[in-house]
Amino acid sequence: MKITKPTTYLVPPRWLFLKIETDEGLTGWGEPVLEGHAETLAAKIAELSDFLCGRDPLHIEDIWQSLYRSGCYRGGPVLMSAISGIDMALWDIKGKYHDAPVHALLGGPVRNRVRTYCWIGGDRPRNLIEGAKALMDAGYDACKMNICDELQIVDSYARIDGIVKRLADLREAVGTKMDLAFDFHGRVHAPMAKILLKELEALRPMFVEDAVVSAQVDRMADLARSTTIPLVIGERLHSRYDFRRVFETRAASVVNPDTAHVGGISEMVRIGHMAEAYDVALAPHCPLGPIALAASLQVDAICHNAFIQEQSLGIHYNQGGDLTDYVTDKEVFKVENGFISIPQGPGLGIELDADVISERAAQGHRWRAPVWRHADGSIAEW
Repeated sequence: MKITKPTTYLVPPRWLFLKIETDEGLTGWGEPVLEGHAETLAAKIAELSDFLCGRDPLHIEDIWQSLYRSGCYRGGPVLMSAISGIDMALWDIKGKYHDAPVHALLGGPVRNRVRTYCWIGGDRPRNLIEGAKALMDAGYDACKMNICDELQIVDSYARIDGIVKRLADLREAVGTKMDLAFDFHGRVHAPMAKILLKELEALRPMFVEDAVVSAQVDRMADLARSTTIPLVIGERLHSRYDFRRVFETRAASVVNPDTAHVGGISEMVRIGHMAEAYDVALAPHCPLGPIALAASLQVDAICHNAFIQEQSLGIHYNQGGDLTDYVTDKEVFKVENGFISIPQGPGLGIELDADVISERAAQGHRWRAPVWRHADGSIAEW
């Protein structure tokens, strides 16, 4: 069997899908997207098509290593996101070839469902109580939110008090019926992060994500030693080599690599097993589309330390398209009692609606991250 053609589809709200075709009629789907840079990833896949065509799609590890090691330059968000989509599609083909889900080919599942959470509140957190109660009504028992708007490197205690009150009101409204994850989103710098972590401990969050930007691993390690809140890092790291420093410094109790950014299923599994050796939990990042979510669920099935899965159904970014628009089985990601079942079909376990994908690709998108500024006119972290 040989790869004959990779095709990308730029589909709303902000995703890029990849279809890899073979000369035996089997096709696989991946999601090689980097939010706000989808056209760049489409161009990268086109570049890599010269290498892919003619290769045996079942030789996943050799293709992965070749893409990673050839051409001198390694790692980074663009290359690793491209490899991610290719890797997903190749595992999808291999599963269909053997008529088995991906997790069956990787040792078999350790669970048949995984706890899940979704977002509330939007970029600038608002209406948190309403959002949390709506998720509870939809079957969730965990949610995540941004904690603040723009925050200066050293800001005022009035801002701190406002953040804490908003989150305290949410905790009082939901009690212990819903677990709350607080995302600092890298928009909180180290001086304010230390204060906020102390103030938020009493609210008993499930975790705090990106307490500082991912480049500040040593600073996060300092913060981890000063708080009882589990800290999370990973969505902006792009290979096991990036995570090595996190593990060695004990910077986080949880890692949240993204299957669409870190090298696909192959690298996610490696990172998950590395984390297990350090007794670090795995909570895959996935505010993306159905292919990325299906790939993440295959990882959750086989990594014992995976405990919760992010997903984007109804997230504030999903304007003009959502997860179930692109799959034929609208119940495949159904949440019941806070859990999503691991797909059991061949490959990634989902069936894509090719007609809808082609129709939406004709529409396309130009999603870009917002540009934020502080009151003094300087650029703020989004």
